[in-house]
Amino acid sequence: MTRPPRPARLRPGDVVRVGMVGLRTRPLRAFLSALGIAIGIASMVAVVGISSSSRAELDRTLDTLGTNLLTASAGTTLVGEQAQLPETAEAMVGRIRPVRSVSAVGRVEDTKVYRTGEIPAEQTNGIGVYAARLDLLEAVAGKVSSGTWLNAATSRYPATVLGSAAAQRLGIGRAGPDTRVLIGGEWFTVVGILAPAALAPELDTAALIGWEAAAALGFDGRPTTIYTRSQDSQVQAVSDVLGATANPEAPNEVDVSRPSDALTAKQAAGEAFTRLLLGLGAVALLVGGVGVANTMVISVLERRAEIGLRRSLGATRAQIRAQFLTESLLLAALGGLGGALLGAIGTAGYALLQQWTPVIPLWAVVGGATATLVIGGLAGIYPAVRASRLSPTEALATP
Repeated sequence: MTRPPRPARLRPGDVVRVGMVGLRTRPLRAFLSALGIAIGIASMVAVVGISSSSRAELDRTLDTLGTNLLTASAGTTLVGEQAQLPETAEAMVGRIRPVRSVSAVGRVEDTKVYRTGEIPAEQTNGIGVYAARLDLLEAVAGKVSSGTWLNAATSRYPATVLGSAAAQRLGIGRAGPDTRVLIGGEWFTVVGILAPAALAPELDTAALIGWEAAAALGFDGRPTTIYTRSQDSQVQAVSDVLGATANPEAPNEVDVSRPSDALTAKQAAGEAFTRLLLGLGAVALLVGGVGVANTMVISVLERRAEIGLRRSLGATRAQIRAQFLTESLLLAALGGLGGALLGAIGTAGYALLQQWTPVIPLWAVVGGATATLVIGGLAGIYPAVRASRLSPTEALATP
């Protein structure tokens, strides 16, 4: 008795070619199904890429600005009133051994800034007037975007440097000898405009004038905020004694902060938001997987005659399963590749728009590709098993 011939084995290349038949014959359906996967992968890659680019830019900013800046500012008294630092606070802080540099600003109370004398008194634009030490810019790692910073000459005369937001609110785009603002009833020449100060955002809405010029407006000489730069290894030690040194009689009325911590907290908040967006991307990916599964189930129903013919010609159940599972994997892989590409383009475009260096972690791309294959495999298992269980006669009898 002769044994029936063994069915021909399909090579991996043959399995791929057979699996592509359904994609080629129904391109629009394949595209729409792959699009669901692509949206999920693109959102995940873009979220991770934009977040990584933002973190990298923040790290570079901190490296440039330094993390050893500490500030001591006047807080509130026990009864809730505004506290004051003593006039000697700046000099006393400078005696702390690890402190390398000290600078300060002092609020000039009841002094407003106006573009012209025709502006109503109540429209102050939230701009404060501060007396500033000449070394302030170096202490806060600030930069001048237009004009120059105060010097030994201009600090004695009616000259001011505006913060970036203050200049914008006053409608001033450039500093110059013909640009003036009204401060405390006197005309001050705008000699400079600051770039946004990352470590001292309070300066963005300030009009800064010299210590001597501020005295003519009634400034009492008391610093409001003291900026210190310390040895990197001694920042915490300086922070522990900064309040008591600035105001020995009432150290509890001194607010001590490390401005770089605010940027770090911002980064942490961004990471939490990133995790939320990744969750939404995962949901989109799951929806895409359901779309692939739906497409494969419909494909099995529509191709029953093809399945029956292949089974009649000797194809085994395993080969039918392999065909439809491969088709599902190819469909998911196309969506994954397209999504990774879209995500990378979106990340690069957004980063360049923000003037960042684009950073796309390799693990995000590899993880996205792996996720698509897993989704594609899970989505194709049931349709593949269902197709393999069709008997040749039942499948061929289907109209």
